[in-house]
Amino acid sequence: MTVVTLQPLGIIAGTGFADLDALGDATTKGVDTAYGTTPVTTGTWHGLPVAFVPRHGAGHVVPPHRINYLAIVRALADSGVRDVVAVNVVGGIDPDLEAGELVCVDDFLDLTHGRIGTFHDGEGAGGVVHTDMTEAYDPELRRELIDAASSAGVPVVDGGVYACFDGPRFESPAEIRLAALAGGTVAGMTGVPEVTLAVEAGLRYAALSLVVNPAAGVRPGEPITTEEIDAVLATGRPKVLSVLDELVHTRSVFA
Repeated sequence: MTVVTLQPLGIIAGTGFADLDALGDATTKGVDTAYGTTPVTTGTWHGLPVAFVPRHGAGHVVPPHRINYLAIVRALADSGVRDVVAVNVVGGIDPDLEAGELVCVDDFLDLTHGRIGTFHDGEGAGGVVHTDMTEAYDPELRRELIDAASSAGVPVVDGGVYACFDGPRFESPAEIRLAALAGGTVAGMTGVPEVTLAVEAGLRYAALSLVVNPAAGVRPGEPITTEEIDAVLATGRPKVLSVLDELVHTRSVFA
């Protein structure tokens, strides 16, 4: 008899998603990599293996510019993950986006500075490696996410550009205008270099962005407040989890 070992689905999430209650038999352990140790929670969801990493650590203590993205991506790859679904909480650059909407992004703008954004540092046998980012967000995995949202009855915007800033401060109105001119749809602080590292590691990566506020200056006179963000997170989190639940459920049916 042939025993088939299912590859775990990787899930990386940030603000408002410090845990996944749906995981059964969940255990957390540190996964050692050449870039540091990352706690990875493994368990099952609809009978399928899942490897979950909260970007900001337990208790949301790691700010976006200090997240060890290299260790997170390498830990998931070393745990046997092939597909990674990321959840990001973002501000809406596109004025048509309302708080609470979901966007399945398909491109990015890297407006960060000082972050280590590659596994290829020019040393060792690999030398200098140039990785194609034309389809950094895997089209097939994106389609799975969008189809799962449709089945769950959750509207999702198909396509958008994630403009990544360093944080942890919010962006200035001028920075948002600059990102808008470059085609940015949503603004966040964690999507890059996470996506680029995933591509370098040979992982299929897709991201679901939850819009929690208009970005700075999009609606003049409306400041960004944590109270506003928390209120949207309270209603948006169940929608995101329902999409993930349907994605995992669909995969379990066809496993």
